[in-house]
Amino acid sequence: MKRTHIIALIFIAVLVASLTVMLGKGFSRYESFNSSYAKKGKEFTVVGVLNTQKEIVYEPTVDPNKFSMYVIDEQQVERKVVVFKAKPRDIERSEKVVVTGKMNGDVFEATDILLKCPSKYQGVEKQVNNGRSVDI
Repeated sequence: MKRTHIIALIFIAVLVASLTVMLGKGFSRYESFNSSYAKKGKEFTVVGVLNTQKEIVYEPTVDPNKFSMYVIDEQQVERKVVVFKAKPRDIERSEKVVVTGKMNGDVFEATDILLKCPSKYQGVEKQVNNGRSVDI
């Protein structure tokens, strides 16, 4: 095998290894609050619902990029979540809350939040009548 072929193969191997490492860090891992608590220091994505029985604390005059709420994950574990972004409008109406961040003590500190809002088409059935769509 020629020297240039060996160098090219080594270069390709290093490139594939570095891409694998970079892509591996980019994939989010869905976890519960308990598993993210056990693995402190690592970033996780937790899916849950907003506890509407407890208040959402947002003081835009003090810090417009911080609010806190209580989220119940899919294993029915509740944690206080502090989000370092502005409070999304209509968060109280969301079906699910997806937060990405790390555990710090008993508090989940989120750097990102996504809301799954109820569908405006939920409960609406369509009936096709002679090629036309009719709301029922």
